[in-house]
Amino acid sequence: MLKPRSSEEVSRILRHCHERNLAVNPQGGNTGLVGGSVPVFDEIILSTALMNQVTSFDRVSGILVCQAGCVLEELSQYVQERDFVMPLDLGAKGSCHIGGNVATNAGGLRFLRYGSLRGTVLGLEVVLADGTILDCLTSLRKDNTGYDLKQLFIGSEGTLGVITAVSILCPPRPKAVNVAFLGCPGFAEVLQTFSTCKGMLGEILSAFEFMDAGCMQLVQQHLRLDNPVQESPFYLLVETSGSSTEHDTEKLSCFLEQVLGSGLVTDGTVATDESKAQALWALRERITEALSRDGYVYKYDLSLPVEQLYDLVADLRARLSSRARHVVGYGHLGDGNLHLNVTAEAFSAVLLDALEPYVYAWTAGRRGSISAEHGLGFRKRDALGHSKPPAAVQLMWQVKALLDPRGILNPYKTLPARA
Repeated sequence: MLKPRSSEEVSRILRHCHERNLAVNPQGGNTGLVGGSVPVFDEIILSTALMNQVTSFDRVSGILVCQAGCVLEELSQYVQERDFVMPLDLGAKGSCHIGGNVATNAGGLRFLRYGSLRGTVLGLEVVLADGTILDCLTSLRKDNTGYDLKQLFIGSEGTLGVITAVSILCPPRPKAVNVAFLGCPGFAEVLQTFSTCKGMLGEILSAFEFMDAGCMQLVQQHLRLDNPVQESPFYLLVETSGSSTEHDTEKLSCFLEQVLGSGLVTDGTVATDESKAQALWALRERITEALSRDGYVYKYDLSLPVEQLYDLVADLRARLSSRARHVVGYGHLGDGNLHLNVTAEAFSAVLLDALEPYVYAWTAGRRGSISAEHGLGFRKRDALGHSKPPAAVQLMWQVKALLDPRGILNPYKTLPARA
């Protein structure tokens, strides 16, 4: 494993590897779920762990420039101390690197409010396969000169270049944050609650997460977390972020009165302080941890039309029956992202065959995406054709050949094996 401290050192490493045709595996916090940062054979691991310096922060515009190895949670604390927030927040924030987040176009918990990294990343510094340093580290909000080259590297999972520095736009820190946790009697009510929520909370809505009863049972059983509302088939976490406590509290109260009065929601609680808000968020953020304690986990990260978001979970429960210990669904309802998880006592090839390619074909049949935010990595690369047509995959290969003609950057990842 090599641990460079600067883009110049990365450049020298890649130039050496390019000349000798040595494969390189870029690695950040190594928190991915699809094997994108894990070497397959004997690749040289190039870690960004020591590239962890903040270069600059503009207190007027909120534009942060930093090296790729900065840990997301530490960046969040840095900008919060200056009255801003990172536009990205996710469960792995304590160890994931911003460079890896950008390389996978990570989505996270507040995509609904702040959008994707494709919109908030203003510029990148990238080292290409031959060692060339591509300095597109602009801090401009608007730059309409030619092709937007940074977009090639956002979401490319280290297959086109190694991201060494990032310029990112941070929104102002909200003055008022409210968190509500609600119980719903069915998924139809979940969808109606979401529609009501968008209509009544609109400009202050920052997160709308859902989880099913199976998820709640797992966090209670394995993590000993308490359910703050009465037992329900589905649960919602609604967060608002705004500039006026009185205004936001009033709007949230009116929303809760509406959904409780109409029967869309059967029970609910609102965080009255930061510690309670963190406790409510823990119910959602720690689902992955609870699943890992339940046995072997088959994970799927899907985008689907919101009205069909939960159909696949019910379908798989019937399809798998007793072969699975649990089939659960949770995720970012606000942006149509389902995290489908199946647990079993141990890995089973029979169970995997029942899941794949069935899950991918089911998703493709609804014109969904087989990867909403986790990327493809090694595990999902051969399923790319379920979400992209052959012409698009061929163009991806052409871009790869142009930027990495010797194929040394993160081989066996993202693009499917060629016939």
